[in-house]
Amino acid sequence: MKVSSVLLAVSSLVAAVAGPSPLLPPAVLDQPLTPPPSLLLPPPAHEETRTPEELRALHETAYHCAPKIKAYVEQRKRAAQQALGSIPSTDASTMFLDNAFETAADNGKTILECTAAEEAKIRNHTCVLAPEVTQGPYYHTYGHPIRQNMAEDQLGLLFLMDVGVIDVNTCEPVPNVLVDLWHANTTGHYAGHADPDPDLVWEGPAPYGVRKGLLTKFPRWNFHETWLRGAWPTNKNGVSSFTSIFPGYYTGRATHVHVKIVPEWTPLANGTYEMGRLVHTGQFFVEDHINEIVDKIHPYTENPIKNKWGRTRNWEDSLKIYPDSHQNGYQPTFEIEKLGGVIQQGLIGYITVGVDMTKNYDRSATQQSSGMTHAD
Repeated sequence: MKVSSVLLAVSSLVAAVAGPSPLLPPAVLDQPLTPPPSLLLPPPAHEETRTPEELRALHETAYHCAPKIKAYVEQRKRAAQQALGSIPSTDASTMFLDNAFETAADNGKTILECTAAEEAKIRNHTCVLAPEVTQGPYYHTYGHPIRQNMAEDQLGLLFLMDVGVIDVNTCEPVPNVLVDLWHANTTGHYAGHADPDPDLVWEGPAPYGVRKGLLTKFPRWNFHETWLRGAWPTNKNGVSSFTSIFPGYYTGRATHVHVKIVPEWTPLANGTYEMGRLVHTGQFFVEDHINEIVDKIHPYTENPIKNKWGRTRNWEDSLKIYPDSHQNGYQPTFEIEKLGGVIQQGLIGYITVGVDMTKNYDRSATQQSSGMTHAD
């Protein structure tokens, strides 16, 4: 496949999967954000955590609706495959499989009806409440642009993210909620956090304990940087799609992408937004065997800790974030497919987030748990 064909396919893919989204005010759309590149410096750090008991104080209610979510994910894949094969894109109005919402004649039950848990083991096909986990120390209030292409000038492997949002109370897709994503670049740096505190330049990773492998949080020095940060509303079928690069890694943490789900927000003149109600803070992950393959591709080969401390595997993730993200039987790992014949042509990751739309979590808290709500 030629490069021009890949780029055309990607453009079609974003349009096919994302579908129409709410219009943003002209003041927002007319202000492009093109900050300069960052320096490649030692990897960033993570924040202090609460106790393991607090980390595990998560929602326990799970809802299993495999047939509906399977249809939801499979139709999103179908739209992507059609776009990549130069076939006319699937219209957003036909995002779901035929008759997926109608009554099944063979048993008198609706296909959307919750089924037994054993039928909900198909990967990413379960309507399960996604656990609340830490947002980490590198979230920027008023610093995440409303946009689908969040790559800016960062080099790396093309990575498209297809995020579906489901209300676990109804197992229905949730339209017009803001999906906010942010992650590290190929060398493990977050936008705005290029350097450690001058007094901690020679600090090494924590040698043991729940923070094993982590460094102290890097201060925010570059307030203009917004790369690999973006937020976009879900379409009428509860899908929000993003163009980015495959995330890099840093010491102590498995490869991950941060996410917030925001049903109420106010666009700002600088292209970012002010958060209103918050219903979910979580993290997405990638299977280790895929990480190992991407590690061999430039510029991921230039990660400064590659031969110093090495990458952290999912099962070693500090602060127990990876295991905590599996609470309720939720699957926090992307279901990843190649965009072309070889991996260098890019990847697309599908994931569905189950949220409780009745919640209103504390917007100012860096560590979320099921009991932390925001009183307006």
